[in-house]
Amino acid sequence: MIKEKVTIVNNAGLHARPAAALVKLASKFESDFFIHMYGYKVNGKSILGVMTLAAEQGAELELEIDGPDEKEAAESIIELIEDGFGEVYEEDE
Repeated sequence: MIKEKVTIVNNAGLHARPAAALVKLASKFESDFFIHMYGYKVNGKSILGVMTLAAEQGAELELEIDGPDEKEAAESIIELIEDGFGEVYEEDE
């Protein structure tokens, strides 16, 4: 099981488009994926679950990934989040 902490860096936070991108990416992997935030635990492969977090810019998430392809899944998911879901521009940094 892999547990990693990440911070939401894009200005708009984890709104519909990045949430959908996260779920789509996570669903490509066989491993289970959960997100912990402020005492809540949601299924990271559920768009409804991810959207209920309403994670804003600066929110800290703990990712929990468990399964046969957990390493590859963790690397891909963390890269997507740290890249700001492609929404971080130079003037934002």
